[in-house]
Amino acid sequence: MSKSRATSQSKKSTNPGSRRKNPKRLRSKLTEADRIEFFTRLQSSNPKPETELEYINDFTLLVAVVLSAQATDTGVNKATRALFEAADTPEKMHALGEEIIRDYIKTIGLYRNKAKNVLALSGKLITDFGSEIPRDREALESLPGVGRKTANVVLNTAFGEPTMAVDTHIFRVSNRTGLAPGKNPLEVEKALDKFVPEPFKQHAHHWLILHGRYICKARKPDCHRCQLMDICRFKDKTI
Repeated sequence: MSKSRATSQSKKSTNPGSRRKNPKRLRSKLTEADRIEFFTRLQSSNPKPETELEYINDFTLLVAVVLSAQATDTGVNKATRALFEAADTPEKMHALGEEIIRDYIKTIGLYRNKAKNVLALSGKLITDFGSEIPRDREALESLPGVGRKTANVVLNTAFGEPTMAVDTHIFRVSNRTGLAPGKNPLEVEKALDKFVPEPFKQHAHHWLILHGRYICKARKPDCHRCQLMDICRFKDKTI
């Protein structure tokens, strides 16, 4: 083989835009009609989805979401029922102190660090925000223990903003179905913002979380029970 021919073949095989790679990624995305049908079906079975975290007001919602990181909603709810009876405002929570907060939530993973964050965010809400939950992403993310995902949940659930809080369930469902593929949570969030039809945006993240939690499970999805099976692009369906 001549040197020029070998070089040409080498360039074709290493070119990131080669035909072998890009078409697969493009095929993974649903069409606009598919996406409309996707959410129409989810809406028909659950018109007004809600978070499974238990809370009393916007403050307790924020605390519950902070505590839910790397923990199940069920586990968080068991711990917060008594906590929120004792403290449902930033002032009451701050008055408890770190040690007592820790005792209430010690059944939750990473409870020591979470207790510190709950105490600190309560104090910051009092001093910087007049004990009100800010309706602003940047302000929310300035609170201890609050990242982008937590801020998105609060903005959506408390204030009705059409935000996409990408957790492990949404990340899996978005990639597996072809709805909004992405290499990381931020890519998936941006893809969802772009591809979710406008009428469905407010409730989209709750529908996707619940679908991932109960149907499109990580290890073995229940494809035989899935109302989206004919739309989904997942190749290894369990029939």
